[in-house]
Amino acid sequence: MSPKSIMIIAGEASGDVHGAKLAHAINNRSTDTILFGVGGIAMKTEGVKILVDCKTLSVMGITEVLAKLPKIYQAMAIVKKALNKLKPNLLILIDFPDFNFHIAAVAKKLNIPVLYYISPQIWAWRQNRVHKIKRLVDHMAVILPFEAAFYCKHHVPVTFVGHPLLDGILPVPDRQSATTHLNEPVIGLLPGSREKEVSTLLPVMLEAAKIIKQFLPTSRFMVSCAESINMELVLDVVSQYAPTLEAEIVNGSIIKVFQQSRILVAASGTVTLEAALYGIPTVIIYKVSPLSYWIGKRLIKVKHIGIANLIVKKELQPELIQDDASPQIIADKVTAMINDPDRLKQIEKELVRIRDLLGGAGASDRVAQIALDLI
Repeated sequence: MSPKSIMIIAGEASGDVHGAKLAHAINNRSTDTILFGVGGIAMKTEGVKILVDCKTLSVMGITEVLAKLPKIYQAMAIVKKALNKLKPNLLILIDFPDFNFHIAAVAKKLNIPVLYYISPQIWAWRQNRVHKIKRLVDHMAVILPFEAAFYCKHHVPVTFVGHPLLDGILPVPDRQSATTHLNEPVIGLLPGSREKEVSTLLPVMLEAAKIIKQFLPTSRFMVSCAESINMELVLDVVSQYAPTLEAEIVNGSIIKVFQQSRILVAASGTVTLEAALYGIPTVIIYKVSPLSYWIGKRLIKVKHIGIANLIVKKELQPELIQDDASPQIIADKVTAMINDPDRLKQIEKELVRIRDLLGGAGASDRVAQIALDLI
Protein backbone atom coordinates (compact mmCIF):
# COMPACT_ATOMS: atom_id res chain seq x y z
CA MET A 1 0.00 0.00 0.00
CA SER A 2 1.40 3.39 -1.01
CA PRO A 3 1.87 5.97 1.76
CA LYS A 4 -0.84 8.55 2.34
CA SER A 5 -0.14 12.27 2.13
CA ILE A 6 -1.65 15.21 3.99
CA MET A 7 -1.27 18.91 3.25
CA ILE A 8 -1.46 21.16 6.33
CA ILE A 9 -1.83 24.93 6.05
CA ALA A 10 -1.06 27.14 9.06
CA GLY A 11 -0.64 30.78 8.10
CA GLU A 12 0.39 32.24 11.45
CA ALA A 13 2.78 31.57 14.32
CA SER A 14 0.11 30.19 16.65
CA GLY A 15 -1.20 27.95 13.88
CA ASP A 16 2.33 26.67 13.30
CA VAL A 17 2.51 25.55 16.94
CA HIS A 18 -0.87 23.82 16.78
CA GLY A 19 0.01 22.31 13.40
CA ALA A 20 3.23 20.90 14.86
CA LYS A 21 1.35 19.20 17.70
CA LEU A 22 -1.10 17.78 15.18
CA ALA A 23 1.73 16.54 12.93
CA HIS A 24 3.33 14.84 15.94
CA ALA A 25 0.03 13.13 16.77
CA ILE A 26 -0.50 11.98 13.17
CA ASN A 27 3.04 10.57 12.98
CA ASN A 28 2.45 8.68 16.22
CA ARG A 29 -0.63 7.03 14.74
CA SER A 30 0.62 6.53 11.19
CA THR A 31 4.32 6.07 10.48
CA ASP A 32 4.05 6.17 6.68
CA THR A 33 2.03 9.39 6.23
CA ILE A 34 3.75 12.16 4.26
CA LEU A 35 3.09 15.68 5.61
CA PHE A 36 3.71 18.92 3.72
CA GLY A 37 2.29 22.42 3.44
CA VAL A 38 2.48 25.95 4.86
CA GLY A 39 3.94 26.47 8.33
CA GLY A 40 7.02 27.44 10.27
CA ILE A 41 9.85 26.12 12.39
CA ALA A 42 7.60 24.14 14.74
CA MET A 43 5.93 22.15 11.94
CA LYS A 44 9.24 21.64 10.16
CA THR A 45 10.70 20.18 13.36
CA GLU A 46 7.90 17.60 13.38
CA GLY A 47 8.75 16.44 9.86
CA VAL A 48 6.40 18.59 7.78
CA LYS A 49 7.93 19.63 4.47
CA ILE A 50 7.40 23.39 4.35
CA LEU A 51 6.48 24.81 0.94
CA VAL A 52 5.87 28.35 2.22
CA ASP A 53 7.06 29.86 5.50
CA CYS A 54 4.04 31.23 7.36
CA LYS A 55 6.13 34.14 8.67
CA THR A 56 5.85 35.75 5.22
CA LEU A 57 2.03 35.66 5.32
CA SER A 58 0.94 36.71 8.80
CA VAL A 59 -0.71 40.13 9.01
CA MET A 60 -2.97 42.08 11.41
CA GLY A 61 -5.95 44.17 10.33
CA ILE A 62 -8.17 44.46 7.28
CA THR A 63 -6.39 47.21 5.36
CA GLU A 64 -2.92 46.09 6.52
CA VAL A 65 -3.23 42.93 4.40
CA LEU A 66 -2.87 45.04 1.23
CA ALA A 67 0.87 45.47 1.78
CA LYS A 68 1.37 41.70 1.81
CA LEU A 69 -0.87 40.83 -1.11
CA PRO A 70 2.01 40.03 -3.52
CA LYS A 71 3.51 37.48 -1.09
CA ILE A 72 0.08 36.07 -0.29
CA TYR A 73 -0.75 35.57 -3.97
CA GLN A 74 2.67 34.01 -4.57
CA ALA A 75 2.12 31.58 -1.69
CA MET A 76 -1.37 30.77 -2.95
CA ALA A 77 0.03 29.90 -6.38
CA ILE A 78 2.64 27.57 -4.82
CA VAL A 79 0.00 25.79 -2.72
CA LYS A 80 -2.46 25.43 -5.59
CA LYS A 81 0.27 23.98 -7.82
CA ALA A 82 1.20 21.47 -5.10
CA LEU A 83 -2.43 20.45 -4.66
CA ASN A 84 -2.86 19.83 -8.38
CA LYS A 85 0.44 18.00 -8.76
CA LEU A 86 0.57 15.93 -5.56
CA LYS A 87 -3.16 15.46 -4.92
CA PRO A 88 -2.87 14.69 -1.21
CA ASN A 89 -5.35 12.35 0.46
CA LEU A 90 -6.43 15.11 2.83
CA LEU A 91 -6.16 18.87 3.26
CA ILE A 92 -6.04 20.22 6.82
CA LEU A 93 -6.65 23.94 7.24
CA ILE A 94 -5.74 25.75 10.47
CA ASP A 95 -7.60 29.06 10.96
CA PHE A 96 -6.26 31.73 8.47
CA PRO A 97 -9.63 31.87 6.65
CA ASP A 98 -9.24 34.27 3.73
CA PHE A 99 -6.27 32.29 2.40
CA ASN A 100 -7.62 28.89 3.33
CA PHE A 101 -11.05 29.34 1.78
CA HIS A 102 -9.38 29.78 -1.62
CA ILE A 103 -7.34 26.62 -1.12
CA ALA A 104 -10.39 24.67 0.08
CA ALA A 105 -12.19 25.59 -3.16
CA VAL A 106 -9.32 24.11 -5.20
CA ALA A 107 -9.33 20.95 -3.07
CA LYS A 108 -13.08 20.60 -3.57
CA LYS A 109 -12.67 20.60 -7.35
CA LEU A 110 -9.99 17.91 -7.00
CA ASN A 111 -12.21 15.79 -4.71
CA ILE A 112 -9.69 16.11 -1.87
CA PRO A 113 -11.44 15.95 1.53
CA VAL A 114 -10.99 19.01 3.73
CA LEU A 115 -10.66 19.06 7.53
CA TYR A 116 -10.78 22.51 9.11
CA TYR A 117 -9.01 22.60 12.48
CA ILE A 118 -9.41 25.74 14.62
CA SER A 119 -12.36 27.55 13.22
CA PRO A 120 -12.20 31.05 11.80
CA GLN A 121 -14.00 33.38 14.19
CA ILE A 122 -17.06 33.59 11.98
CA TRP A 123 -19.27 33.51 15.08
CA ALA A 124 -17.74 36.92 15.89
CA TRP A 125 -18.02 38.59 12.51
CA ARG A 126 -18.96 37.83 8.89
CA GLN A 127 -21.18 34.95 9.99
CA ASN A 128 -22.43 34.41 6.45
CA ARG A 129 -19.12 32.65 5.74
CA VAL A 130 -20.59 29.57 7.42
CA HIS A 131 -22.34 28.83 4.11
CA LYS A 132 -18.99 28.77 2.34
CA ILE A 133 -17.60 26.43 4.99
CA LYS A 134 -20.62 24.14 4.61
CA ARG A 135 -19.96 23.96 0.88
CA LEU A 136 -16.17 23.49 0.98
CA VAL A 137 -15.35 21.67 4.23
CA ASP A 138 -16.01 18.02 5.06
CA HIS A 139 -15.51 18.34 8.82
CA MET A 140 -14.87 21.08 11.38
CA ALA A 141 -12.68 20.31 14.42
CA VAL A 142 -13.38 23.19 16.82
CA ILE A 143 -11.52 24.17 19.99
CA LEU A 144 -14.06 26.34 21.83
CA PRO A 145 -17.21 24.86 23.36
CA PHE A 146 -19.66 27.38 21.91
CA GLU A 147 -18.35 26.84 18.35
CA ALA A 148 -19.81 23.34 18.11
CA ALA A 149 -23.31 24.65 18.79
CA PHE A 150 -22.86 27.32 16.12
CA TYR A 151 -21.92 24.78 13.43
CA CYS A 152 -24.58 22.28 14.51
CA LYS A 153 -27.14 25.04 14.08
CA HIS A 154 -25.99 25.42 10.47
CA HIS A 155 -25.81 21.64 9.83
CA VAL A 156 -22.03 21.54 9.36
CA PRO A 157 -20.30 18.28 10.46
CA VAL A 158 -18.38 19.27 13.61
CA THR A 159 -16.46 17.83 16.58
CA PHE A 160 -15.44 19.77 19.68
CA VAL A 161 -11.90 18.46 20.28
CA GLY A 162 -10.81 20.69 23.19
CA HIS A 163 -8.11 23.33 23.08
CA PRO A 164 -4.57 22.35 22.00
CA LEU A 165 -3.05 24.77 24.51
CA LEU A 166 -4.06 22.33 27.23
CA ASP A 167 -1.75 19.71 25.69
CA GLY A 168 1.23 21.72 26.88
CA ILE A 169 0.00 23.73 29.85
CA LEU A 170 -0.74 21.20 32.60
CA PRO A 171 0.16 21.46 35.39
CA VAL A 172 0.05 25.14 36.37
CA PRO A 173 3.69 26.30 36.57
CA ASP A 174 5.18 27.54 39.81
CA ARG A 175 4.58 31.29 39.93
CA GLN A 176 6.09 31.72 43.39
CA SER A 177 8.48 34.41 42.17
CA ALA A 178 5.57 36.38 40.69
CA THR A 179 3.53 36.47 43.89
CA THR A 180 6.18 36.51 46.62
CA HIS A 181 7.91 39.78 45.79
CA LEU A 182 4.78 41.93 45.61
CA ASN A 183 6.78 45.06 46.36
CA GLU A 184 8.81 44.49 43.18
CA PRO A 185 6.14 43.40 40.68
CA VAL A 186 7.26 42.13 37.29
CA ILE A 187 5.09 43.29 34.41
CA GLY A 188 5.27 41.25 31.22
CA LEU A 189 4.91 43.01 27.87
CA LEU A 190 3.72 40.73 25.05
CA PRO A 191 3.59 42.73 21.80
CA GLY A 192 2.54 39.86 19.53
CA SER A 193 3.91 37.39 17.01
CA ARG A 194 3.68 39.56 13.88
CA GLU A 195 6.17 42.25 12.92
CA LYS A 196 3.37 44.78 12.33
CA GLU A 197 1.98 44.10 15.81
CA VAL A 198 5.37 44.56 17.45
CA SER A 199 6.16 47.80 15.61
CA THR A 200 2.67 49.16 16.43
CA LEU A 201 2.08 47.92 19.98
CA LEU A 202 5.51 47.65 21.62
CA PRO A 203 6.15 51.43 21.54
CA VAL A 204 2.78 51.97 23.26
CA MET A 205 3.59 49.31 25.86
CA LEU A 206 7.00 50.84 26.58
CA GLU A 207 5.54 54.33 26.96
CA ALA A 208 3.02 52.85 29.39
CA ALA A 209 5.85 51.09 31.25
CA LYS A 210 7.63 54.41 31.80
CA ILE A 211 4.46 55.86 33.33
CA ILE A 212 3.97 52.77 35.50
CA LYS A 213 7.55 53.10 36.71
CA GLN A 214 6.74 56.58 38.03
CA PHE A 215 3.91 55.22 40.21
CA LEU A 216 5.56 51.87 41.02
CA PRO A 217 9.29 52.68 41.18
CA THR A 218 10.27 49.11 42.16
CA SER A 219 8.42 47.51 39.24
CA ARG A 220 10.39 45.59 36.63
CA PHE A 221 9.56 44.71 33.03
CA MET A 222 10.01 41.70 30.76
CA VAL A 223 9.48 42.00 27.00
CA SER A 224 8.58 38.81 25.16
CA CYS A 225 10.09 38.31 21.70
CA ALA A 226 8.18 35.57 19.88
CA GLU A 227 10.11 33.01 17.82
CA SER A 228 8.50 34.45 14.67
CA ILE A 229 9.98 37.91 15.38
CA ASN A 230 13.50 39.05 14.58
CA MET A 231 15.17 39.93 17.89
CA GLU A 232 16.73 43.01 16.27
CA LEU A 233 13.29 44.54 15.77
CA VAL A 234 12.49 44.29 19.48
CA LEU A 235 15.93 45.60 20.47
CA ASP A 236 15.56 48.56 18.12
CA VAL A 237 12.12 49.49 19.45
CA VAL A 238 13.24 49.19 23.09
CA SER A 239 16.37 51.27 22.49
CA GLN A 240 14.33 53.93 20.70
CA TYR A 241 11.38 54.26 23.09
CA ALA A 242 12.73 53.17 26.48
CA PRO A 243 16.54 53.10 26.49
CA THR A 244 16.75 53.59 30.28
CA LEU A 245 13.89 51.26 31.30
CA GLU A 246 16.17 48.25 31.89
CA ALA A 247 13.58 45.88 30.46
CA GLU A 248 14.64 42.24 30.15
CA ILE A 249 13.99 40.83 26.69
CA VAL A 250 13.00 37.15 26.69
CA ASN A 251 13.48 35.45 23.33
CA GLY A 252 11.46 32.38 22.32
CA SER A 253 9.58 30.48 25.05
CA ILE A 254 7.12 32.62 26.97
CA ILE A 255 7.10 30.37 30.05
CA LYS A 256 9.70 32.46 31.87
CA VAL A 257 7.57 35.57 31.42
CA PHE A 258 4.51 33.69 32.68
CA GLN A 259 6.33 32.36 35.72
CA GLN A 260 7.69 35.70 36.88
CA SER A 261 5.05 38.25 35.86
CA ARG A 262 2.51 39.57 38.32
CA ILE A 263 0.49 40.95 35.44
CA LEU A 264 0.74 41.06 31.64
CA VAL A 265 0.03 43.63 28.96
CA ALA A 266 -0.59 41.58 25.82
CA ALA A 267 -1.58 42.00 22.20
CA SER A 268 -4.95 40.44 21.48
CA GLY A 269 -4.49 36.86 20.29
CA THR A 270 -3.95 33.27 21.36
CA VAL A 271 -1.40 34.28 23.98
CA THR A 272 -4.12 35.97 26.06
CA LEU A 273 -5.96 32.65 26.38
CA GLU A 274 -2.67 30.93 27.20
CA ALA A 275 -2.11 33.51 29.94
CA ALA A 276 -5.64 32.88 31.23
CA LEU A 277 -5.02 29.14 31.42
CA TYR A 278 -1.91 29.86 33.48
CA GLY A 279 -4.00 32.09 35.75
CA ILE A 280 -2.13 35.32 35.01
CA PRO A 281 -4.07 38.62 35.12
CA THR A 282 -3.75 40.28 31.73
CA VAL A 283 -4.62 43.60 30.12
CA ILE A 284 -5.41 43.04 26.44
CA ILE A 285 -4.62 45.80 23.95
CA TYR A 286 -5.43 46.02 20.27
CA LYS A 287 -4.68 48.68 17.66
CA VAL A 288 -5.09 48.64 13.88
CA SER A 289 -5.41 51.31 11.21
CA PRO A 290 -8.38 53.68 11.64
CA LEU A 291 -10.06 52.24 8.54
CA SER A 292 -9.60 48.63 9.73
CA TYR A 293 -11.08 49.58 13.09
CA TRP A 294 -14.02 51.42 11.49
CA ILE A 295 -14.84 48.43 9.30
CA GLY A 296 -14.31 45.86 12.04
CA LYS A 297 -16.45 47.70 14.58
CA ARG A 298 -19.41 47.48 12.22
CA LEU A 299 -18.92 43.79 11.46
CA ILE A 300 -18.07 42.28 14.85
CA LYS A 301 -21.02 40.60 16.57
CA VAL A 302 -19.54 39.81 20.02
CA LYS A 303 -18.98 41.88 23.16
CA HIS A 304 -15.35 40.90 23.76
CA ILE A 305 -12.18 40.29 21.73
CA GLY A 306 -10.44 38.17 24.37
CA ILE A 307 -11.19 34.44 24.02
CA ALA A 308 -11.14 33.93 27.79
CA ASN A 309 -13.68 36.74 28.20
CA LEU A 310 -15.89 35.18 25.53
CA ILE A 311 -15.77 31.82 27.27
CA VAL A 312 -16.77 33.15 30.71
CA LYS A 313 -19.05 35.83 29.21
CA LYS A 314 -17.52 38.67 31.20
CA GLU A 315 -14.39 40.83 31.14
CA LEU A 316 -11.89 39.01 33.35
CA GLN A 317 -9.11 40.37 31.16
CA PRO A 318 -9.58 44.15 30.65
CA GLU A 319 -9.71 45.08 26.95
CA LEU A 320 -8.25 48.38 25.75
CA ILE A 321 -9.03 48.82 22.07
CA GLN A 322 -7.82 51.44 19.59
CA ASP A 323 -7.85 54.90 21.29
CA ASP A 324 -8.24 53.29 24.72
CA ALA A 325 -4.94 51.47 24.12
CA SER A 326 -2.99 54.61 25.02
CA PRO A 327 0.08 54.61 27.29
CA GLN A 328 -1.74 56.57 30.02
CA ILE A 329 -4.86 54.38 30.08
CA ILE A 330 -2.79 51.18 30.00
CA ALA A 331 -0.61 52.47 32.85
CA ASP A 332 -3.65 53.49 34.90
CA LYS A 333 -5.27 50.07 34.44
CA VAL A 334 -2.13 48.10 35.31
CA THR A 335 -1.33 50.27 38.33
CA ALA A 336 -4.87 49.98 39.68
CA MET A 337 -4.82 46.20 39.34
CA ILE A 338 -1.43 45.78 41.02
CA ASN A 339 -2.58 48.01 43.88
CA ASP A 340 -5.57 45.69 44.48
CA PRO A 341 -3.93 42.32 45.33
CA ASP A 342 -7.19 40.78 46.58
CA ARG A 343 -8.83 41.46 43.22
CA LEU A 344 -5.82 40.01 41.41
CA LYS A 345 -6.06 36.79 43.43
CA GLN A 346 -9.75 36.51 42.60
CA ILE A 347 -9.04 37.00 38.88
CA GLU A 348 -6.33 34.32 39.01
CA LYS A 349 -8.74 31.80 40.51
CA GLU A 350 -11.45 32.54 37.95
CA LEU A 351 -9.02 32.32 35.04
CA VAL A 352 -7.71 28.88 36.00
CA ARG A 353 -11.28 27.53 36.07
CA ILE A 354 -11.47 28.14 32.31
CA ARG A 355 -9.46 24.95 31.85
CA ASP A 356 -12.49 22.91 32.90
CA LEU A 357 -14.54 24.44 30.08
CA LEU A 358 -12.07 23.58 27.33
CA GLY A 359 -12.31 19.80 27.19
CA GLY A 360 -9.04 18.76 28.83
CA ALA A 361 -5.80 17.70 27.16
CA GLY A 362 -5.64 15.57 24.01
CA ALA A 363 -6.99 17.90 21.31
CA SER A 364 -4.17 17.08 18.87
CA ASP A 365 -4.71 13.35 19.25
CA ARG A 366 -8.44 13.70 18.68
CA VAL A 367 -7.88 15.75 15.51
CA ALA A 368 -5.30 13.25 14.26
CA GLN A 369 -7.85 10.46 14.57
CA ILE A 370 -10.48 12.49 12.68
CA ALA A 371 -7.91 13.18 9.96
CA LEU A 372 -6.98 9.53 9.51
CA ASP A 373 -10.66 8.52 9.54
CA LEU A 374 -11.34 11.00 6.72
CA ILE A 375 -8.52 9.45 4.69
